[in-house]
Amino acid sequence: MSESRSPVDPSDEAFARFVQAHRRLFVLTGAGISTASGIPDYRDRDGGWKRSPPITLQAFVGDALARSRYWARSLVGWRRFGIARPNAAHRALAALEREGRIALLVTQNVDGLHQAAGHDAVVDLHGRLDRVRCLGCERRRPRAEFQHELERRNPDWLALDALDAPDGDADLEGLAFEQFVVPGCDDCGGLLKPDVVFFGENVPRERVERATRALAEADAMLVVGSSLMVYSGYRFARAAALAGKPIAALNLGRTRADDLLALKIEADAAAALSWLVGQEPLNA
Repeated sequence: MSESRSPVDPSDEAFARFVQAHRRLFVLTGAGISTASGIPDYRDRDGGWKRSPPITLQAFVGDALARSRYWARSLVGWRRFGIARPNAAHRALAALEREGRIALLVTQNVDGLHQAAGHDAVVDLHGRLDRVRCLGCERRRPRAEFQHELERRNPDWLALDALDAPDGDADLEGLAFEQFVVPGCDDCGGLLKPDVVFFGENVPRERVERATRALAEADAMLVVGSSLMVYSGYRFARAAALAGKPIAALNLGRTRADDLLALKIEADAAAALSWLVGQEPLNA
């Protein structure tokens, strides 16, 4: 048996009992799991917005100034977002997967940190920010490559800095964004956007279907670091509840599914998950 510390809170033991009782978990993660990696989240403890809501697909496609503002802020934000690394919570979930405890991990995050931590079975529900997609020909290219192009076209913006915002954004305001040059696709000249699902855009059906199949085969659902205020994640909590599958949430603050939960733990995700995997292997 591995050396372990005493629980930080009695809820640690309740959490361990929940995982012990359900051998195949369907895990859904949100922004709260990545804050310890330096990536800010969008919502407060009551589930409200901490800042203005993110850009919509309609604004990005239909408004050239909004698009320039987005990429200018992204140029600044990517510098740190692009080098973010997994924290203890990501690594703990990867360890649970290696023990065979996780049927599938579905993340609402676009940071790729679960895969970087060694997790194999991941559905990136909202896509990945480390890729850029052409809306014309569907060509994809690495975001780091596009960053170099943005910097080459906009040298006067390189000295700017701002506080980090969620999803690789930065709180850059009050500038002449119409002067920021946004390159088009090298192949067709089409609009380039990050390969993520914007507000007002549908999650690809195949991702939802894969997650739905895994949920049907799981014994229980575990939510980590998500308020579930966005329907794309909340739908799985509703489906689990309708199927009679117990749901536990590890989240600092209210969730949209509080009335559906069998267990609610308000604790730091990294601390609680690290303590859990530090105990005797759960499949022993």
